[in-house]
Amino acid sequence: MFNILKTTGLAVGLLVSASFAQAEELRIGTASLGGAFYPMGQSISNLVNKYAGEDISMVPVVTGGSVQNPRLVDSGEVEIAITNNNLAVLAVNGKGPYKSGPIDMSAVAALHPSVLHMIVPENSDIQTIEDLKGKRVAVGPAGGGTLGFMNFLLPLHDMSMDDIVPSFLSYSDGFSQLSDGNVDAAFALSGYPAGAVMQAAAGNKLRFISFSDGMLDKALEKNGAFKAVEIPADVYGTEESGTVIGVNNMLIAPNSLSPDVVEKIVASVFDHLEEFQAENANAKQIDPANSLSLAIPLHEGAARYFNK
Repeated sequence: MFNILKTTGLAVGLLVSASFAQAEELRIGTASLGGAFYPMGQSISNLVNKYAGEDISMVPVVTGGSVQNPRLVDSGEVEIAITNNNLAVLAVNGKGPYKSGPIDMSAVAALHPSVLHMIVPENSDIQTIEDLKGKRVAVGPAGGGTLGFMNFLLPLHDMSMDDIVPSFLSYSDGFSQLSDGNVDAAFALSGYPAGAVMQAAAGNKLRFISFSDGMLDKALEKNGAFKAVEIPADVYGTEESGTVIGVNNMLIAPNSLSPDVVEKIVASVFDHLEEFQAENANAKQIDPANSLSLAIPLHEGAARYFNK
């Protein structure tokens, strides 16, 4: 009898081990610490781990951000990631930062919008983008979405990266350097409120850099994926609200990822949207209906969910 129990126990143990071995751990590419992508990835991971079932788990991964994430999906270093509408279109068409070739990926869901925080101390002499010439600017990490916006906006103002003194820092480090006076301005492409900006605002009075007359309209006309966003003064305790440029974000995944897995991920998040929004402030800006009008096609698994 002991031998039978021993054998049965061993068999059960092997079955349990096999079950765990078959569990699929997914990595979600986010961005640097201090922005909105990493906590967004944390919240999504928490929901997937709670509701997707024992065969799927998810962990957030710090990355260079929205520009790098499609490349990480393409290389298999992450299975799902966050990027924005504009970059997703460039990635699937092999243009812009992705000229090495089209990336075989699709959309999973619409997320919150990201806005370009262009921040200086309240007493700074920098009022507009043109005033950045010769200034020390924290532009976010190399490979992040902030740098892409800089390369879009500066030429519109007859400027380039050579006209500023850039520091390629995480958002947390960039805004810490702003607080310490080691840079003159700090930029972050993030949902709002952004943790790095909140931390800087806790001990300093801050102000948004403004667009010169007509320049925001010029930028929006040049790229229809971008939009104007008003950030209320009470978000960061600024004297006035800030009118900034922004873009909608999305989850992306390779087309090779199982439709069943993608459907479970989407259901884990959007079947529990209130819980998501209670955990993550940026999730309150998510409209599920936007997932049906994204800039690239939905993944088969996501289409199953949103077209029900």
